[in-house]
Amino acid sequence: MAMVRTPLTRLERERGERLGALLRTARGDRSMVEVAAAAGLSAETLRKIETGRIATPAFFTVAALARVLGLSLDLIADACADAAIPSGVAWG
Repeated sequence: MAMVRTPLTRLERERGERLGALLRTARGDRSMVEVAAAAGLSAETLRKIETGRIATPAFFTVAALARVLGLSLDLIADACADAAIPSGVAWG
């Protein structure tokens, strides 16, 4: 039996788009291949994250990208937080 993923909510899609934009900006003029390899990812995976096609990447994927791009996880969390959710509430 195949596992069925529940569709992403509008907020999850928007959060994924904000994460992608932040990562693209932080990557600057470095190539996608260079950054992905340094983070232990495929360039295709990074492309999907940057374009929002993977809106909810795994924590360790985000952590690896943060390390390579010199971003703090706090900065990423703040940049991607849902405006409708009060500060200090988990992304759930």
